[in-house]
Amino acid sequence: MSASRYTYLGPEGTFTEAALRTLPEAATRELVPKVSVPAALDAVRGGEAAAALVPIENSVEGGVTATLDELATGTPLMIYREVLLRIAFALLVRPGTKLGDIKTVTGHPVAQPQVRKWLAAHLPDARWESAASNADGARLVREGRYDAAFAGEFAAATYGLEPLVTDIHDARNAETRFVLAGRPARPAARTGADRTSMVVWLRDDHPGALMELLQEFSARGVNLTWIESRPTGEGMGRYCFSIDCEGHITDRRVAETLMGLKRICPNVRFLGSYPRASADGEPPTAGAAPRPGTSDADFVAAAEWLARCQDGRA
Repeated sequence: MSASRYTYLGPEGTFTEAALRTLPEAATRELVPKVSVPAALDAVRGGEAAAALVPIENSVEGGVTATLDELATGTPLMIYREVLLRIAFALLVRPGTKLGDIKTVTGHPVAQPQVRKWLAAHLPDARWESAASNADGARLVREGRYDAAFAGEFAAATYGLEPLVTDIHDARNAETRFVLAGRPARPAARTGADRTSMVVWLRDDHPGALMELLQEFSARGVNLTWIESRPTGEGMGRYCFSIDCEGHITDRRVAETLMGLKRICPNVRFLGSYPRASADGEPPTAGAAPRPGTSDADFVAAAEWLARCQDGRA
């Protein structure tokens, strides 16, 4: 395995590359663009790279389904880091293009909901066609296949284009979350401001099945930060759930939640515990303090009390 190589959703000039370059270790790694999320992650599975950075969630559009499905299936991978990046688009065009010249636009499918209102107001008759990534859309504009692409302003120089309009976004402070995934190993050390990710499958479809799953978190005071369902491909009504929660696997409340899920679910895929990130280099928020009765000390005290009961010392 090449420990000096990281892959990412390419080509050059994507928001994913911009997010990857915010990591200090990126300066000492060979950064290799891949044509898709599966290709970036498969490079890690195959030993071609030590890790891959891929988008997993957008604050406007929700989960990135390609990443969710890849992490839920196939050879297991684990998340070690996350990056939050504020997203604003530029309308990139070939030199000399004016707004009135634009008849076709392109960009990644996740970008479209983030610029839909701007398009309706400024280019209501332009035809949208999706590209594999925003940077790939810029490449297609350079080749003359489209008139304009929505991408990061930083991609303009790479593809010989000009930013005709900048700072385009329908939702102010829109963010995309990226995760650095590698092969399974010991989770990142606990920081006190951590996130734990997993994929959980329901045993069967019955009234209250999802509530039973969620009660494993609620009963132990574990706060969910994200949950999204994905079809398993095994038939209508069969779903798995991608779940993020506050805390680290070494926190007793999180560990016991995972054990509870393992007891009641046919499959639980642990995707890692890792430091929570924040945009613009701000310190991450630590999350809510443990509810009374759910701290590590409370779990230890309860276990000691149970031992005394079993020994007749209570």
